[in-house]
Amino acid sequence: MRTWFEDPARDCLVIAEVAQAHDGSLGMAHAFLDAAAEAGAYAVKFQTHIASAESTPGEPWRIRFSPQDETRYDYWKRMEFSEDAWHGLAGHARERGLAFLSSAFSIEAVELLERVGVAAWKVGSGEITTLPMIERMALTGLPLLLSSGMASWSELDAAVDLARRNGAPVAVLQCTTAYPCPPERWGLNVIAQLRERYGVPVGYSDHSGCIHAGIAAAALGAELIEVHLTFSRKAFGPDVPASLTPDELHSLVEGVRCVRTALRHPVAKDLLAVELEGLKRTFSKSIVAARPLPVGRRLGLEDLALKKPGTGIPAARLHDIVGRRLARAIEADACLTEDDLDPQLGA
Repeated sequence: MRTWFEDPARDCLVIAEVAQAHDGSLGMAHAFLDAAAEAGAYAVKFQTHIASAESTPGEPWRIRFSPQDETRYDYWKRMEFSEDAWHGLAGHARERGLAFLSSAFSIEAVELLERVGVAAWKVGSGEITTLPMIERMALTGLPLLLSSGMASWSELDAAVDLARRNGAPVAVLQCTTAYPCPPERWGLNVIAQLRERYGVPVGYSDHSGCIHAGIAAAALGAELIEVHLTFSRKAFGPDVPASLTPDELHSLVEGVRCVRTALRHPVAKDLLAVELEGLKRTFSKSIVAARPLPVGRRLGLEDLALKKPGTGIPAARLHDIVGRRLARAIEADACLTEDDLDPQLGA
């Protein structure tokens, strides 16, 4: 990830967000990692929760989705992995050629992930105001990826400034906190605003549940696309409606690559037209005789037709030819040329 930040030719990179889709199963977490690699993602991202460090037992449910967890705190507790488990996931990611990321939700989680090794720090929008944690991340020198979903401009300003003052590279991701997020709330216009305001790499954290938002973001210059991953729309979990399946993730990756390839190769319209001159003659039309015409005939519209190929006088000159006299007789469907017209006997 550090190399990506420093590369002026950086591409748009897709991050597969597993989040809590593993539902506390380490085996499922590894399976999601493999699915992300096979779909062509650049990075896989998890969330590192340490319940006692980030939450109180009285934390309210945003949506009560889990019948087996009495409280939100109980849910975070069930989502915890041991440090050995995190080392295993990070090692597996490296084996599969993936950058390993995990959002930290406490300073203790930052310290754990620093020992495990992450490519960058992802800061969820709910943590943008947790400035002491952001400062702790920035002091490592690793890039910070700041999600903007629940953040105001002033809150984002403070987080970006703090990271910069501590020497950490920064990227900012447009995000709308809605699961799933309808098109009228994607906020694609914010991508350009982020780039202009901060002058940093920008991205898009997608909760749409479809591939269209990510491809549109790539076309608008986003350099990071983060999208949730699920094995099935029928799976359990709060993020499922806002997630892509592995096949959809693969389609997104391919679509983003195609769009970015196109953007890197601008076309000179006039030069392209010259290159296609031969093809244009095949598909364009000429002025032809609508019927056999005698020598000396003053040409009227009824005498002429427009037909392919474009090897004679171009169809665009039709009104210039009307009223001219023929220097010789021509057959029906013959393409008119300048030699067919009497230069002394114009309109």
